[in-house]
Amino acid sequence: MDGGVVREPPLSADGQGIDRVFIIGNGGSGKTWLAEQLAEKLGVPVFHLDDLHWLPNFSGERPRHERDQLVAEAADGRSWIIEGLYGSILKQVFSRVTTLIWLDVPDEECISNLVQRGQTGGGTAEQFEELLAYTRGYRLRKNHLNSFDAHQWFFDQHPLPKFRLSSRSEMAAFLGKV
Repeated sequence: MDGGVVREPPLSADGQGIDRVFIIGNGGSGKTWLAEQLAEKLGVPVFHLDDLHWLPNFSGERPRHERDQLVAEAADGRSWIIEGLYGSILKQVFSRVTTLIWLDVPDEECISNLVQRGQTGGGTAEQFEELLAYTRGYRLRKNHLNSFDAHQWFFDQHPLPKFRLSSRSEMAAFLGKV
């Protein structure tokens, strides 16, 4: 992989070796799909940061203290998978993450995936357009924890197993080794 580290998953057939996984990447990169697949294989709970960050039906952001408490409760478990774009939340739990997975998928593919999937969770058409614009800006945002640069920094800093996957075929190969 260019600029990243991809290691063979240090896992046995029963998934031992992975216990607290954080999956980051742009909107539409496949974080939710990979988290669900990995959680099923490992038999661990999965937490979607959109569910913790947003109120139901994307009716607004949760108060920060409430969101941070929900994240702390999720990360307090012995084993889990957390997925999302939010660098501020990754920063909150970074010391507990034993495996970091960065889905560094081309922006055009992310946009295409979002368009094929459509709006989820009861959001509006306007919110979906905002999501598409936010996704297009992933590599352009500077000094922002929800950006390519921030995800690169977290990836570089993580001292434990980490994987940078750039396509569905690499995700499938990763899952095949778990």
